[in-house]
Amino acid sequence: MPETSSYADELAHERAYLTDARADLARMRASAESLDASRGSDADSAAVLAEVLARRVAALQDDPHTTLFFGRIDSDGNAGPAGSGRHYIGRRHVSSPSGDPVVLDWRAPMSTAFYRASHTEPMGVSLRRRFGVDRGQITAIEDEHLTNRAEPEKSSDILASEIERPRTGPMRDIVSTIQPEQDEIVRADLATSVCVQGAPGTGKTAVGLHRAAWLLYTHRDRLDRSGVLVVGPNRAFLEHINAVLPALGEVRVEHTTAAELVAHAPAKATESTQAAVLKGDPRMADLLRNALWARVTRADEALVIPRGARKWRIPAYEVQEIVDELKSRGVRYEAARTMLPMRLAHAVLLRMERSGDSPDDRVQAAIAKSAAMRGYVATIWPAAEPRQVLFDLWSSADRIAEAADGALSGNEQAILLWHKPARTKGSAKWSAADLALLDELGDLIERTPCLGHVVLDEAQDLSPMQLRAVGRRCSTGSVTVLGDIAQGTTPWATDSWQEAMTHLGQQDHHLEVLDRGFRVPASVIEFAARLLPSMAPGLGAPSSVRSNPGVLEVRQVDSSALPTAVTESITAAMRSEGSIGVIAPNADVAKVSKALRFAGIEHGRLDADHGDDADHRVQLVPATVAKGLEFDQVLVLEPAAIAAAEPDERTGLRRLYVVLTRAVSALTVLHSEPLPDQLCG
Repeated sequence: MPETSSYADELAHERAYLTDARADLARMRASAESLDASRGSDADSAAVLAEVLARRVAALQDDPHTTLFFGRIDSDGNAGPAGSGRHYIGRRHVSSPSGDPVVLDWRAPMSTAFYRASHTEPMGVSLRRRFGVDRGQITAIEDEHLTNRAEPEKSSDILASEIERPRTGPMRDIVSTIQPEQDEIVRADLATSVCVQGAPGTGKTAVGLHRAAWLLYTHRDRLDRSGVLVVGPNRAFLEHINAVLPALGEVRVEHTTAAELVAHAPAKATESTQAAVLKGDPRMADLLRNALWARVTRADEALVIPRGARKWRIPAYEVQEIVDELKSRGVRYEAARTMLPMRLAHAVLLRMERSGDSPDDRVQAAIAKSAAMRGYVATIWPAAEPRQVLFDLWSSADRIAEAADGALSGNEQAILLWHKPARTKGSAKWSAADLALLDELGDLIERTPCLGHVVLDEAQDLSPMQLRAVGRRCSTGSVTVLGDIAQGTTPWATDSWQEAMTHLGQQDHHLEVLDRGFRVPASVIEFAARLLPSMAPGLGAPSSVRSNPGVLEVRQVDSSALPTAVTESITAAMRSEGSIGVIAPNADVAKVSKALRFAGIEHGRLDADHGDDADHRVQLVPATVAKGLEFDQVLVLEPAAIAAAEPDERTGLRRLYVVLTRAVSALTVLHSEPLPDQLCG
């Protein structure tokens, strides 16, 4: 802040600048609304233009709850709109009537310095200003003089306040609080696949979403054509994050879960954990490939094609040579099957030419499409459909043994075999693990369309076969992988990012580790970190950088008094601002919900059977759905029961670690059963 200006004068100046910027944005929106989409050369182009203009108008909508900019950087060069080297940083670009930038988009290259400049590396920035905001108005300003060596480097109160601010509803963007290490990930080049190992509260999910927004801004033309996909662990998680990208002006990014990505059939069958783990094993890829290509049989009879008064004969050995050559080309099953009639027809044409005829391409096409050719090819190279292939495989011990080719033990083969198979594929009941295998088969038959970029969150929980399903959707693109080894809660959860990235087909990647917690307070993270040595030995404990240690209360009550203690704790939490999450063992959710209703506490439920889109301040969350969510205040019930519900101790402790790290401000743990030994420190 200039020494000749008082704080009040500077604040008034910035408020006036915001008013002018809002007027410029309103002018830009009005200009976009005035454009006539019907001027397109035809109906199709007019429809495309109308869609583009509608997106443009939506992107220029002013949000009255926030400001158009959250920061400012001053330097000696690169003249800005308000004087030499002054640039305001915001969520979208705003220009003056003459076209000069009034606000720079946070994704613009020049905005990088706002996030990364420091006293040791000022990046040409002499002053960085942050703005305190309340209800869309500037309430405070805070300056850092980066080139003034006499001024000590200090933490930002405005930044800390924004990070710790209570919130309700879905996740918000973090454009005003992105940290230097986060910004480096966000702005990594499109060609770089990035894997982020992030402890709870480090902002890895937000970083991944902001990376998607940055990539769309920087590589708009390419990614508009090829697409961007966000893959999350469950629907509750997607609902939690679904407002972030639209707030940043990106509305065309698809969101899905890993299960929905491969939902080629309903998952109605339940199976043992042992079977699910085996079906997720990477050896299944070779098993399925072998089973599919085993459907191609040897040519035991010659091909005979009638043509007019003559019959043309291709001996079986020559047919087999053509079949073997097609199988060796490494193309998809259906592509090779489609080539076979044309290759055989060409062999017929060669014989016709040697006999003195002069057939052309039309004759070859006619022979390839003839009934005789179609019938012959079908006996050697039948059409394949994923569900039929998998149905035939799981129904036959002989087929499993042949496809396994020694890679599976006898016991493993027996696990895969349907001992009471369905009569037809239409009556088959597929398990969740089967769906990833159907997806693999689908890609072996016909190539899966590829996207430009995929953001995969909670990746540590996916099996190798699920990772392959995600990977084939970015096989010619790139991926941002987000996760935490310590939060792996499936029996097949990975212990190695290198291994996971290999299954994704992204061996060449960049690994980043985020271990500074911005959202989880120190008292909470230190309590949860007691579990780490038992569940993830060798993984470093995260550290909280927040000045506010948060609130931690661990209280044991008699089981009969637990319902009363729960309602009292929620009532007390409601006296403070922010969202409240009540996380309970899955088996107890209905019982807890009934107790809350009896006490008159309005709440939503995030379990699958009670999807609730209403914006409730209090949300009741089953322990298995809590991953990726966060609440200002969290009440965890019966930690020992949450851990015991998992198939083994390690998975149980990891589930508990996830649950205990959902709090932003305060964590209350209520239990009647003894706590796990690891927490009794």
